[in-house]
Amino acid sequence: MRLVVLFFFVAGLVQAENWPGWRGPSGDGISPEKNIPTKWSATANVAWKKAIPGEGHSSPVIWGNQVFLTTSLTDQNERHLLCLDRRTGKTVWDKVVVQSPPETIHRLNSRASGTPATDGKQVYAAFMRAEGDKVIAPNVSSERLITPGKIIVAAYDLNGNQKWKINVGDFVSAHGFNTCPILFEDLVIINGDHDGDAYIVALDRESGKERWRTMRENRTRSYATPIIREIGGRTQMILSGSLSVASYDPHNGKRHWSMDGPTEQFVASMVYNGEYVFVTGGYPERHILAIKPDGTGNVTDSHIVWRTTRGAAYVPSPIIAGPYLLVVADSGIASCFDAKSGRRHWQERLPSGHSPSPVSANGLVYFTSDRGVTSIVQPGETFLVVARNELGEPVSASPAISRGQLFIRTHKHLYCIGES
Repeated sequence: MRLVVLFFFVAGLVQAENWPGWRGPSGDGISPEKNIPTKWSATANVAWKKAIPGEGHSSPVIWGNQVFLTTSLTDQNERHLLCLDRRTGKTVWDKVVVQSPPETIHRLNSRASGTPATDGKQVYAAFMRAEGDKVIAPNVSSERLITPGKIIVAAYDLNGNQKWKINVGDFVSAHGFNTCPILFEDLVIINGDHDGDAYIVALDRESGKERWRTMRENRTRSYATPIIREIGGRTQMILSGSLSVASYDPHNGKRHWSMDGPTEQFVASMVYNGEYVFVTGGYPERHILAIKPDGTGNVTDSHIVWRTTRGAAYVPSPIIAGPYLLVVADSGIASCFDAKSGRRHWQERLPSGHSPSPVSANGLVYFTSDRGVTSIVQPGETFLVVARNELGEPVSASPAISRGQLFIRTHKHLYCIGES
C-alpha cells in the first residue's frame, strides 16, 4: 500500500531538506536524506553550538535557513518562540508568545515542550497560559493542588510578525502541558487531551478561526501527537490517548474507528508501515500493539494483529525501518520486532534512560539518551551498533535532520552537527 504523507505539505510537496514539525516531514522520525553524520562529540564535527536561554524540551524545526524552537523563561513568566540562522546559530528574532506564571508540571516535563510547526509561510506554536485559582488535581493517586489554564496557539510569519493568537480552550493536568501543532491542508490541528473536557480542535491557518472541534469523551491527560495518512481510501488522523486509540477524518473531525485502551495515558506518537499502525504506551500499563486501520466503529475485538507488554515505551515514540519496528523503552531497553508478525529479533540495553524519540536516515536509526549519548543502530535481525556519540549534556528533545546535518537540543544548547 502506498503511504501518502499529508503532514506539513505546501502545495502538496515537502522539500526533503526541511524538518517542518514534530518528527519531521512525515511525522514519524524518518528522513529521506542520505549523508547524515555518524560520528561527533561536543567539540568534533560540530558546525555550531548555541546557548538557548531558559528551559524547554521542544525539538527544533527547520525550514530553509531558519531554525525555530520554543523556550520558557520561567523566572520572567515568559514563553518564547525563537528563530535562529541555521548557518551560524545566531538569533534572528525572539518573540514572547505567552506571559504566564509557571504552571504545574511533572519533573520530566518543561513549560516549553510543544514542538512548533511551519509551512514555510508561517510558524505555529502552542503553550499553556495558567489562569484561575488552583484546583485539586484530577486523576492522580495523592491529592494536591495544581494550576489550571488555557491552550494558547499563535502564528508568526517567518520575519517574526505575529499574524494571530487564539485561546482554544481549557487545559488542566498534574503533569503540565505539551501539544505539538500539526498541519493538514489549510488547517492547524491541536490535540487538547487533558483531565477535563478534552477535545481536538482545528484552526484556519490564515486567520486562526476555529473550523471544527471534536470532544474526547474519556477526559484523561495524554500527550500524543497524531499522524495523518491516506489509508484504504480514507484520510485518517490517528492517535493514542485518553484510554483509547482512535482515527478521525482531519477534514471535519468525525471519527472513523476507535479501540478501547490498551491503557489510560499515552505520550508516544503512533507510526504506520503501509499495512498496520503501531502504538506503544503508556500508564499505568505498558503495551505495544499492531492494529489494522481499516475498521469502522469500535474495533477492540477485531483489529488487533499482535500485542506485547515487554519492552514497551511510554515517552519515546517508535520508528519503522523497512520490515522492522524499533522501540526503546524509557529505561533504555531497545527492541527490534518483525513489524508484520510481532516476532522480537533482539532486545538490548542502550546507555541510560531515554525520553527523546528516535530518528532514522540512510538505513540507520539514531537513539539519543537522556544523558546525550546517541547510539546509531543498523536495523536487522541481529543487534549492531554502528557508532556511539556523546555530547556530555542531558537531552530531553528529539533530534531533527536537515540538509545533511543533525540538530540536537540539550538542556542548555542547540547543536548543529555536520559540515557547515
